[in-house]
Order: sequence, then C-alpha cells, then structure tokens
Amino acid sequence: MSTSTRSRTRETKVRPVHEVRLGRIRAAIWENNTETGIRHNVTITRLYKEGNDWKDSTSFGRDDLPLLAKVADLAHTWIFSHMSEKNGSSQNGNGHDEFAEDGARF
Repeated sequence: MSTSTRSRTRETKVRPVHEVRLGRIRAAIWENNTETGIRHNVTITRLYKEGNDWKDSTSFGRDDLPLLAKVADLAHTWIFSHMSEKNGSSQNGNGHDEFAEDGARF
C-alpha cells in the first residue's frame, strides 16, 4: 500500500462521536443515521500494554466490572443529553418523554 493510499484511508476512517475513558476502560460512542433517525451504539474495551504496544480487549476481569459499569453509565448519560440537545426536547431514544417518579418531565 502506498503512502498516499494509507493517508487517504486514515482520513476516511470512521471515528466515534464521543469517548468516555476512566483508567483503562474506554467506551466509544458511535452515531448511526437510520431511516427513523439517529441511533447510537457503544463499544466498551479494556486497554492493556503488551511489550511496548497498547492493545485493547473486550474481556473484563472481576476488578474491572465496577469501572465498566461507571463508564457505561457515563456513555448512557452522554447519549441522552446529546439527543436532547439535537432534538431540543426531553425525549428518550425511543421518542417517548422521560418522567421522574413525581411526574415531572426531564
């Protein structure tokens, strides 16, 4: 592969719209345009070093789980706040309004 082909490939590579990282646990948030609107998917990985190279894995140990839960929660919060900003509303990702236990819309 020539240098110009590699740089073009690097330039057109799809990037996540947002990342959340705590320690070695990272959530990448991906935005997908569908016929019914924007949808988000999340991939969560654990970073580790092998020799001089950083790699990632989708396997998590017992001690990773609390941090994984926190990163997933932060990704979830970002998606909902991002959708509210884009829509100018307080609807959840399914088009339904969100209500607190006291009935107030949020």
